[in-house]
Amino acid sequence: MRTFSNSNPRDLMQALSLASNPRRDGKSVSFAGGGSDLLGLVKERIVNPDVLIHLNGIKGLDQVQVINGAAKGGTVRIGGQITLDSLSRHPLITSKYAVLAEAAASVATPQIRNAGTLAGNVCQRPWCWYFRNGFPCYKAGGNQCFSVTGENQFHAIFGGGPSFIVHPSDTAPALVALDAKFHIVGPSGERTLAAADFFTLPKDNAARENALNDDEVLASVEFPESRTRGTYHKVLDREAWTHAVVSAAIVLDMGEGNARDICRSARIVLGGVAPIPWRVPEAERLLIGQRITPDVTAKVADAAVAGANPLAKNKYKVPLTREIVQRTVLSLG
Repeated sequence: MRTFSNSNPRDLMQALSLASNPRRDGKSVSFAGGGSDLLGLVKERIVNPDVLIHLNGIKGLDQVQVINGAAKGGTVRIGGQITLDSLSRHPLITSKYAVLAEAAASVATPQIRNAGTLAGNVCQRPWCWYFRNGFPCYKAGGNQCFSVTGENQFHAIFGGGPSFIVHPSDTAPALVALDAKFHIVGPSGERTLAAADFFTLPKDNAARENALNDDEVLASVEFPESRTRGTYHKVLDREAWTHAVVSAAIVLDMGEGNARDICRSARIVLGGVAPIPWRVPEAERLLIGQRITPDVTAKVADAAVAGANPLAKNKYKVPLTREIVQRTVLSLG
């Protein structure tokens, strides 16, 4: 690990300014929130920053707010530097957006959740052992995916090719299920992307996982206030500090009054099975206008895995995904 300098900006504009001069001089700059993923990348010599800019001291980037007010159709805004622990325990999120609270609470260990941030969890790099152990794969700037013919037990069954990594974030599927928008700040100004458009498939850019440029910061996420039901379920291969083998973030908009047990709309987003949070629209459509019954959820679960294309050693993920989708939808009925 080589020597690097630290900067602690007072706001985002200063953070971007502190990054621009070193970059013009050809130096490497990294932004850090909680720093848990970045530390691993530095130790593994995937990232070698000359300058480290800490964002977790910037005031206001760790808040949960409701803006515009309910009368105008409120919007929930969450700062990118909120810790996963704080997010998982925030009263508004736990009471109305359980899918996100549960996703945040499922990440790694209490120690990591106390330091790790929402933006960091969403933007973390893949945990494929080939990428993390110095193989010249697509993610490391090479021209092949070693998992195709190698150890691929935990790799993608949807959306793979030419790389077959899976996106490691727990909160990302929940944010896509909540129809969130990502507020991004960079030297060229501000821009907003739908969560579903933020993540990048390998066929579009095999070296990257999202649309964030190196000189940009994910400042906050926003989603509309709603009365939907949502939950997040995750299957692990061991109890602690691991990523989802398969997960499902599901949000249902149910009817009111005499129709309160009828589904009006649904968003089903899978984790651990694709290079991006993987939405399954065909499965969602089967829920619309229906009561949540075992027969209906069985059809929904079958539709959720209809397009799966597993590798040699991860075929088990297909029935596992089917089971977790049916069980998770049923839990919301």
